[in-house]
Amino acid sequence: MRTELVYEAGLKIENRFLLATTAMQGTRKLHLSSTRTEDIVNRVLAEVAKGRYAHGELPEVATPPAIDVLLITPAA
Repeated sequence: MRTELVYEAGLKIENRFLLATTAMQGTRKLHLSSTRTEDIVNRVLAEVAKGRYAHGELPEVATPPAIDVLLITPAA
C-alpha cells in the first residue's frame, strides 16, 4: 500500500529528494507521541498525492558564469 502512496505522491513532486524532504517535514509537523509513525507517513504521502500538502517552490537555478570569465590571463 505504501508503494502506491509513494508512486501517487511522486506524480505530484517528481524530484525524489524533494519528496523525501517533504514527507519528513510533514511527518515531523503532524506526529503525535500517541500515534504510530508509519500511520503519519502514510497520511502525509496521501495528502501529497491529493495535492493538499507540498513543499515550497524550488529556488531559481542560477546560470553558471561562462568558462571564459574563469580563465586566468597570463602575466605579461
